[in-house]
Amino acid sequence: MPESVVITRPRAQADGLVRAVAAIGRTPVLLPLLEIAPLADQSALRAALRELDSYALVAFVSPNAIDAAMALVPAWPRQVALAVLGEGSRAALAQHGLTEANATILGPQDPTRSDSENLLQTLDLAALRGKRVLIVRGETGRELMAEGFRAAGAALTIVPAYRRSVPALTPELGATLRALLASPNDWIITSSEALRGLFGLLGQLDHELVAKMQQQHVIVPHARIADAARALGLARVTLTGSGDERLIAALQSRT
Repeated sequence: MPESVVITRPRAQADGLVRAVAAIGRTPVLLPLLEIAPLADQSALRAALRELDSYALVAFVSPNAIDAAMALVPAWPRQVALAVLGEGSRAALAQHGLTEANATILGPQDPTRSDSENLLQTLDLAALRGKRVLIVRGETGRELMAEGFRAAGAALTIVPAYRRSVPALTPELGATLRALLASPNDWIITSSEALRGLFGLLGQLDHELVAKMQQQHVIVPHARIADAARALGLARVTLTGSGDERLIAALQSRT
């Protein structure tokens, strides 16, 4: 059995998964591959949220977007629907008191395709024609969701809520990566950006480490991440679908 389970989520979102991995008798190693920072200027987000009652739908691209927005919203208007991409975002909403019992929460039906394409297929886009839609996302992001809403005739507003970045390569991080790649581990990768950042870090260190990473087993929740992993040369990829319980089930199947 692989020695450890490497959890690459941003630190603020990793605690629950770390506990769940430990609970099944595996050794979790937290290795955040994305750093999340609030924007110094939150004026655009604040301005959009002051008009929250006027939106038919607010789409959040990630738990980070939810956390940033909810910090500025005293109470969510019942008539404003929320759209999310995966189970992690549903869990983030629940932490802020929003569930199916008191809010309209929409998302993809296929847990292995928790992405913008499938969200747009799930939504009644025709009903949004002429109505206001807000997307809360990172400082940068895919444009497909926005293009879908615009094509449907929605009056779209996009606001940034946070910044993502790959951590800088420090001597400490380099030593950690070398140690992890000295033996087989299970890696939980929940972001294509984080995966590409990991290979960038390894390329800076030693191209032999890239080859070692390609032999590791990775567990991913989304098909797009699986495609990115295979494109980077990873041969052992397990696709689970969205939600920590599916990630844990994949680990348990290897014990």
